[in-house]
Amino acid sequence: MGGRRMKKEAIIAFRMTLVTLVLTGLAYPLALTGIAQTLFPARANGSLVAAGDRVVGSELIGQRFQKPGYFHGRPSAAGTDGYDASASSGSNLGPTSKALHDRIEADLARLRAENPGARGPIPVDLVTASGSGLDPHVSPEAARWQVPRVAGARGVPPGEVDALLASQTEGRWLGFLGEPRVNVLRVNVELDRRFGPPR
Repeated sequence: MGGRRMKKEAIIAFRMTLVTLVLTGLAYPLALTGIAQTLFPARANGSLVAAGDRVVGSELIGQRFQKPGYFHGRPSAAGTDGYDASASSGSNLGPTSKALHDRIEADLARLRAENPGARGPIPVDLVTASGSGLDPHVSPEAARWQVPRVAGARGVPPGEVDALLASQTEGRWLGFLGEPRVNVLRVNVELDRRFGPPR
């Protein structure tokens, strides 16, 4: 009697495990993938950004831009040399850290040297890394601060770069969530599209 009951309970447990596996391991992921591919195909496939017929990155992952004709993003602590998507992380350095203080001082000196025509104080997001180290955005203020350098390196009037920047500034989501921001990869791709690659 006890053996028959245990066998019955084991069969019920096996069936429940199988049903749960099929529902949560196959049906649910396939349904969500199908919905995402149908309603949001670009986002479902990584939000890739193309320049011409070539994919140059994802709008979700920051990358290093060093040439003077491009807008530069935030510093990155992801990986040994920064911007390593396989090693996403912050520096974990606290406000009393000498290493953090030294890195910020070096960044401030570099930014001043690279941007002699920039006006006003250096925006804070140009010297602070994000928690992931891969933030693809800067504030509109940080982007505008770089306009003299970008315009000079490309040989175009600053007003034209300002206008392009204004067209590439993303507002608050639903009008009140988050802060206005500029996607550095997207604005740099648009710079090349509109003005050609920098000299």
